[in-house]
Amino acid sequence: MFVFTGLTDNGKLAPFLFILFLHIYTGTILANIGMMAIIYSSTTLHTPMYFFLSYLSLIDIFYSSVVTPKMMHDLISASKTISLTGCALQFYFFAALGCIEGLLLVIMAYDRYAAICHPLHYVSIMTKNKCLSLVSLVTSMGFLQSVVHTSCVFSLKFCRSNLIDHIYCHSPSLIRLSCSDTYYCDMMTVFIVGSSVICCLIIILVSYILIIHSILQIKSAEGQRKAFSTCSSHLTCICLFFGAILSTYLRSSSSTFEKLDKVASVLYSMVTPMMNPLIYSLRNQVVIRIIMRAVHNLSQKSANVC
Repeated sequence: MFVFTGLTDNGKLAPFLFILFLHIYTGTILANIGMMAIIYSSTTLHTPMYFFLSYLSLIDIFYSSVVTPKMMHDLISASKTISLTGCALQFYFFAALGCIEGLLLVIMAYDRYAAICHPLHYVSIMTKNKCLSLVSLVTSMGFLQSVVHTSCVFSLKFCRSNLIDHIYCHSPSLIRLSCSDTYYCDMMTVFIVGSSVICCLIIILVSYILIIHSILQIKSAEGQRKAFSTCSSHLTCICLFFGAILSTYLRSSSSTFEKLDKVASVLYSMVTPMMNPLIYSLRNQVVIRIIMRAVHNLSQKSANVC
């Protein structure tokens, strides 16, 4: 069994955090299910961009659910334990879903590149089969890298303290508990996380350099504004997700940074999955119009019933 230190030792603060995280988690589930329902029900949103967005919402639901319910339980429970098998499963799915989300943001950048830089060929480039193939590819890559990462960490011998100084089964925290030689596992963790993040960011950066170059070629100011607006939501989600991950792994080791690490983990495991659908809905006029139309229809039906 492992024991989590949790987010706080303050018993008075724990109920407040539980209620806060309950609202965030409920908002995450409702917002992402709502986004998928809007995309599924509206034929005008049956495009590659919204197909990827609906899959992102699905991933965010599972991604948040891997950590949040257990963390909320630990806030109000005297026992903050997790079995070795449970820890391995939590680690495996969290690493896999996190990798899938990062790769999915890369695909969405490629989709925006195809739409803005090659608008006349967009339909032939982003076909239905290609979209399904891309989603299948990133899903396979996510679970494959997680198999390697999980096997590396849980092949170590844990014979020191069983106290995990974190809110979930976190790779660096687990490696510190091992009495095995962790050099190989440390290098594997740095390679997997580092190469994944760097490759994703490079592809996104190149895509947006080409996108910005194409937008600047548009003579109409209104056309430029519309082109930039289609990318702003995606860029915001990228900054939230990768910013939190980089702040976790590219830091020095100290007690202050350990506390910031937990806060960053809450950000990318709980807050980011909730913010993604909100950012896309609040910054997208098409989605806003569909939501307003649905609310108007519901209010009319309620009025007719009364």
